[in-house]
Amino acid sequence: MSKLILLLLITLQADWIFASLPLVINTWNFQSATVKAWETVFTNKQSAVDAVVEGCSVCEREQCDTTVGYGGSPDENGETTLDAMIMDGATMNIGAVAALRNIKDAIAVARNVLQNSRHTMLVGSQATEFAIQMGYKSESLATNYSQQVWQNWKNNSCQPNFWMNVQPNSSTSCGPYEPLSDNEVDNFWNTRDYYAKHKFGSGHHDTIGMIVIDRNKNVAAGTSTNGARHKIPGRVGDSPIPGSGAYCDNSIGAASATGDGDIMMRFLPALLAVEFLRANMTPHNAGEMALRRIVPHYPDFVGAVVVANINGDYGAACHGMVDFPFSVYTASTGNVVKRVKCFSVN
Repeated sequence: MSKLILLLLITLQADWIFASLPLVINTWNFQSATVKAWETVFTNKQSAVDAVVEGCSVCEREQCDTTVGYGGSPDENGETTLDAMIMDGATMNIGAVAALRNIKDAIAVARNVLQNSRHTMLVGSQATEFAIQMGYKSESLATNYSQQVWQNWKNNSCQPNFWMNVQPNSSTSCGPYEPLSDNEVDNFWNTRDYYAKHKFGSGHHDTIGMIVIDRNKNVAAGTSTNGARHKIPGRVGDSPIPGSGAYCDNSIGAASATGDGDIMMRFLPALLAVEFLRANMTPHNAGEMALRRIVPHYPDFVGAVVVANINGDYGAACHGMVDFPFSVYTASTGNVVKRVKCFSVN
């Protein structure tokens, strides 16, 4: 009898440990993506990698906040390009695409990079050629909306833009530009001035970043975005960069970020958050500590990170906003949007 009771207790303990798994968590209130990922990992019992790809693909098709997928965030030439990545925490393998042109299915192509090549990242037109070999359709990513956004920007003297230390003055006119001489540049103040004036956030410059942990504690994380609006052609942000846009490890958990990509990629906040989890921090504190590394250098940056450990504990942290919404799906919570208050250095 005692052995039977012991076995029952072990079974109950195991059920309690896994009670919060599977888990789906993603940035912003992109709930359609959350639902699709949950159906993939829970109902269909597919892998965590499959769930991240399926979930983020929904956002690409729905053009979430016009910041994910085709038809949003035109660059200076009016073209929309896409960045995406997928990471498998079981193998530590990654597939990513950056500045992907004329292919709508960015995160699916990233999975092909993971599964069908020994590379980690493919970029630009060559990534498009790879996608076509994998069976994807080449088509324009422009829409009437994206072209109107671009035309309005041109009519407004190309403001705002990402140029600095050039002539003619990029704060008042369009290019083409030439660099100023060395004794005329002022990198620090021009950079600080730009990020103080041009806040990023939902509806302007965003990413879907997603984490999925299945019942067996297999972890996957991924991102998809169309990048910064009016970016210089060829620009790649943080989203497809391992450790910056997302990072995961089956031994500890995962993190995924969104925000000022050009700033955040310099600090690898997703990797930092996972390492803070490894140091036994809670998911919220791990995310906040990762973001706090950025603040002394760029106190006006805007960003957020979602974090989860392999037991299904999760949290989020943010800076530069009042609060930050993120979507969660577990068996106990259902599909919900939660909000976290952002920290301030003041």
